[in-house]
Amino acid sequence: MAETILQAQHLKKVFVTGKKSFTAVDDVSFSLEKGECLGIVGESGSGKSTIAKLLTHLLSITEGKVFLNGKDITDVKGRELRETYKAMQMVFQMSAESFDPRRTLGDGVGESLRNMGMSKAQARKRTEALLQRCGLTPEFADRYPHQVSGGQCQRAAIARALAVEPAILICDEATSALDVTVQKQILELLTELKEKEKLSFLLICHDLALVQAFCEKVLVLSQGKVVEYGTPDEIINHPQMEYTKKLIDSVL
Repeated sequence: MAETILQAQHLKKVFVTGKKSFTAVDDVSFSLEKGECLGIVGESGSGKSTIAKLLTHLLSITEGKVFLNGKDITDVKGRELRETYKAMQMVFQMSAESFDPRRTLGDGVGESLRNMGMSKAQARKRTEALLQRCGLTPEFADRYPHQVSGGQCQRAAIARALAVEPAILICDEATSALDVTVQKQILELLTELKEKEKLSFLLICHDLALVQAFCEKVLVLSQGKVVEYGTPDEIINHPQMEYTKKLIDSVL
């Protein structure tokens, strides 16, 4: 029987500025099984990235609950929140911006290892192994973000996410800023991690072809609401909503 690792129940996020309010995410529910990939797709502004930020506590949840391995993590803080980050890591679209420009990639990848009590030498060895795991040679540990390509920086960001041995990787448009060839290489790396490390993935993107190649389930969002939820083949071959049909036509 499949093991549910992550569950979101009736998530809602309302942004309030002055007297105005805007509902970015409206009653969104889904579950993620161990070793599975769930794709969250929709146009820009549909609420995809907001969901990722709610799950990782980068934004507070207005309403709803999030469960990790059956435990309610909606309002965790301090030590419990740090434990959550060990289980769930995020890879951002603009990976270069997620690294400190004044520090080497190796510093960025090894930071969580040093925070966990590893010696400098141990952290360096593990950092080099992680970079190699993600297709980069050990000398990339001494390079700065501005000295590498977008694809290389994204590989380093994935290595950094893997440092704490998470169960879930949330990829927020992780390939959309890269050219097609590099996109394919990064997707191959993610596929390998999924198969060999049995990682679970949340793949947030607007590219249905990518989702079809990588995901077992797809959630289609429009204006913060779920409009379809099913397998990629069901949604791409038999879309129920006009919005989904337009989304498919725009990429296929």
